[in-house]
Amino acid sequence: MQATYTVALCTHNHADRLARTLRDLALVRSPQKAWELLIVDNASADDTPALLARHSWPQGWTVRVVREAKLGLSNARNRAIADATGEYVIFFDDDETADPDWLLAYERLIEAHRPDVFGGRIAVLFEDTRPAWLSDELLGFLGELARFPDIRPLTDPSTSFFGGNFGFRREIVSRIGDFSPDLGRKGGDNTGGEEVDFYRRALAAQLSIWWTPEALIHHRIQAAKLSPGYFRDLHYKQGRMEASRALDHRRGLPPPYLFGQLLRASTTLLRQVFTLGPARTLRQQMNVCYFAGRIVAHLRGPRR
Repeated sequence: MQATYTVALCTHNHADRLARTLRDLALVRSPQKAWELLIVDNASADDTPALLARHSWPQGWTVRVVREAKLGLSNARNRAIADATGEYVIFFDDDETADPDWLLAYERLIEAHRPDVFGGRIAVLFEDTRPAWLSDELLGFLGELARFPDIRPLTDPSTSFFGGNFGFRREIVSRIGDFSPDLGRKGGDNTGGEEVDFYRRALAAQLSIWWTPEALIHHRIQAAKLSPGYFRDLHYKQGRMEASRALDHRRGLPPPYLFGQLLRASTTLLRQVFTLGPARTLRQQMNVCYFAGRIVAHLRGPRR
């Protein structure tokens, strides 16, 4: 039977996390129309291939496992698009737990609004004790997303979905292209941005893009493995990525205003260190790293 929905799960060296994801996925209620699960093993060198080979899938499920040898989340996503048979491709990550009604919520959205592209809510789920320094304003950098409390179209370039919970009509890639291999995580490099780039190209093409808070994914976080350095590195790479995208493969001296922004951010950081204490300045440290990343992008050229 031809699938209407292809649920695509891209994974790389996360066998321990993937095992729970697959167990939890068995609790997801199937949509009314036919669907398939497509797992893309992105050059995993751990126990992932063996785990997938021995896993027992729920009765009646259509499951395919393919291997993408070229490292990079965008490469894995593009492989999923190429191998999918469904009219719609729906992505989620290997460290997430889907709400039991996740697919049903997307099916309701599709039936009601016929979107070309769509995304849903992500809630952070801590698997151990949350660090005291981890404030609520940092949860968005761990994947938490709650754009709006109601179902609505998305029309603003700043309100994209996140890569852990989104989908689209498969045929649109012939119009806007697939995911940029220059963006997205590559092994231990946590640079992202491939889904934002895809979203903005879909907006530019005037496609129908919808948000639904009813399609809920829980992003599981091992808080014990978090450190302030993770957030600083994330912001540095975000700044470098955004500047690189605008440079169009050029390099040269950074514009003077960037040094002014870095100086102001650094001055604010020093002031906060003396007034609030170092432990409460992480968010401002991230701002400093962001502007430093933008300057480095000019000096070294776009990130390859």
